[in-house]
Amino acid sequence: MSVQDILSAENELTHMLGAQQAVVLSTRIRLARNLDGMPFPGWAKAPQRKEIAERCVEALNQLPKFRRGHVLRMGELTDLDRAVLVERHLVSKELASGKFGAAVISKDQTCSVMINEEDHLRIQVVKAGWHLRGTWNIAEQLDDALGPNLKFAFSEKLGYLTACPTNVGTGLRASAMVHLPGLCLAGHMEKVSRALSQDGLAVRGWLGEGTEAAGNIFQISNQQTLGLSEDAILRHLGGWIKNVVEQEWNARRKLATEEGDKFVDRLSRSLGVLRYARLLTSAESMNMLSHLRLACDMGCLPEERRHIVDRLMIEGQPAHVQMRQGGELDSDGRDLRRASVVREALRDFPELGPPTA
Repeated sequence: MSVQDILSAENELTHMLGAQQAVVLSTRIRLARNLDGMPFPGWAKAPQRKEIAERCVEALNQLPKFRRGHVLRMGELTDLDRAVLVERHLVSKELASGKFGAAVISKDQTCSVMINEEDHLRIQVVKAGWHLRGTWNIAEQLDDALGPNLKFAFSEKLGYLTACPTNVGTGLRASAMVHLPGLCLAGHMEKVSRALSQDGLAVRGWLGEGTEAAGNIFQISNQQTLGLSEDAILRHLGGWIKNVVEQEWNARRKLATEEGDKFVDRLSRSLGVLRYARLLTSAESMNMLSHLRLACDMGCLPEERRHIVDRLMIEGQPAHVQMRQGGELDSDGRDLRRASVVREALRDFPELGPPTA
């Protein structure tokens, strides 16, 4: 299986196979686990990392979820292959930059397991829309299924042992990818981020830690795992996501009411540029596609067009553009190709109407 196979396959984040929602793009559960008696990847020698990878891949291949999936070893991939996996949120930048890491990815791309990143295993489940408990249930089932074959490092006092102290305990990171153009346009995002941070939640950009919020998209996740149960972590995050979604809708409706025609004009201008531009940078594309997604959410565009916008947000990323073209491109080449893809996808989009949501 190749990265090109992953790019060509349909999945619920790019082909409307999942339950898309207006504000929450996706829900993610990640579990950090390590093999008992083996040094953490950062301290392990090359033969040990190889042994860890083989043991983990063998165990994962026995699970029904991964039997028709993909096994990708980072050392065998091109730079472009690895960049595509990062842009798809299937692996982290840290895993992609190493030689001894691997990823096992389910056929539908909802489940992926990173091997030899910071920990021996990072079990990840991602579902379109807001499905915190359902996503957790899948991750928990995978964790339980791996237990008999892979004995995890566990302390009765501390819980699951991890390379980073912030993950010790449950090893659980729960997060939501949220689209917040209303709060950003209203100038409230900094206040919201501060409130989340003060209550133990992290707010990151589109591609996670250390990245900017391209297209008004943010990742909100828990930070603490030690001393908290899985249920407490999920309830805490769930309560805040509900709060943020309500604030976002209030900001959107207030903008639409106060700006009137100017609100629709702002979104229409983005559609005009996207439909006719000959060159589009990644940042330009993301920010204007954010306006189109907002238009779909607010009833200015048909809601069924939203999945096209979501697909373009992912497939307009630099590595995706180059992979579709068949090889590496310089900056101008990427911008030219991206604009062409966007123009074709939006060719039949209608004019915007007044908001109805």
